[in-house]
Amino acid sequence: MNKTDIKSMTVTELQEMLKALGEPKFRAKQLFCWLQSGAESFDEMTNLPISLRNKLKENCYIAGVKIVKRFESKIDGTVKYVFSLFDGEYIESVFMKYEHGYTVCISTQVGCNMGCSFCASGLNGKVRDLTASEMLSQIMTAGKDNGVRISNVVMMGMGEPLDNFSNSVRFLQLVSAEEGLGIGLRHISLSTSGVVTGIEKLKEYNFPITLSVSLHAPNDKIRSSMMRVNKKWNIEALLKACRDYQKVTTRRISFEYALIDGVNDSDECAKELAHILKGIMCHVNLIPANPVKENSFKKPDKNKILAFKQRLISLGVNATVRRTLGADIDASCGQLRRRVKECDDNEKLR
Repeated sequence: MNKTDIKSMTVTELQEMLKALGEPKFRAKQLFCWLQSGAESFDEMTNLPISLRNKLKENCYIAGVKIVKRFESKIDGTVKYVFSLFDGEYIESVFMKYEHGYTVCISTQVGCNMGCSFCASGLNGKVRDLTASEMLSQIMTAGKDNGVRISNVVMMGMGEPLDNFSNSVRFLQLVSAEEGLGIGLRHISLSTSGVVTGIEKLKEYNFPITLSVSLHAPNDKIRSSMMRVNKKWNIEALLKACRDYQKVTTRRISFEYALIDGVNDSDECAKELAHILKGIMCHVNLIPANPVKENSFKKPDKNKILAFKQRLISLGVNATVRRTLGADIDASCGQLRRRVKECDDNEKLR
């Protein structure tokens, strides 16, 4: 596609583009507001001259996502989406209801290159990065579909945000813009599997977001067996990057820890975890592992989960068990996309 991805542009960039088209700069904020409010075509932008709209049609396109599958929980109203993109690829997002507002969990890539053994997102590797506009579109579409304003975002869906660094940073800048969705950065969490170079670069921006680090193990032996990224950046390197990040941002770090029965849920693991996190202002988010048909991992029973949590607390670590939402429509991250993709491929073969 030779046209410009206009929804990924900042107001300043829009001003420069309009100047090149012979249009006044003040139109940039009008255009930005339309794009960030979810306009799907230039014809909707009725306060822009028809001549300008025609120029924009010739030179630009408006990225979006389309709902392919929608699964709504009868228990708590959680909605899981499979979205299609302009090139026929699929991604997943989740809309969640909380007392403090509405949250969308977005994807940052089609597939994933991290290869974590407990996650379905990366089973076929990464297809491509998502643009900032495609990340924004997930929020806009979910908000419009549910008739609400989204107040919180978690970048924890398919993909590794720090493996798509420039687009993820641009997304953070756009989503928090007052003229756009205006979602405060303190209401956004970015999850990483432990891309140390990405954490080091991210701290230079000093965004007041919540950095969520997928740790999942208290030592290198266990973590390397679960997460390929640990063979490049081990726990020592990762936690050093986290400490350096915290010195700059002064923000509490969240460590994600997927509890897998018989793998990382022992009392000794809890003690090791408390030891390596000493001195880091953090919170440990315990996540009972989701079953993935491609592996044999199982979540521990309720008593083991609570015992692990209490052990961490007794050792001075702030820990909670993630609330389970949408239990009746459960599917591990990446599995819904795989099912739709497989069905689509089978149809093409007929």
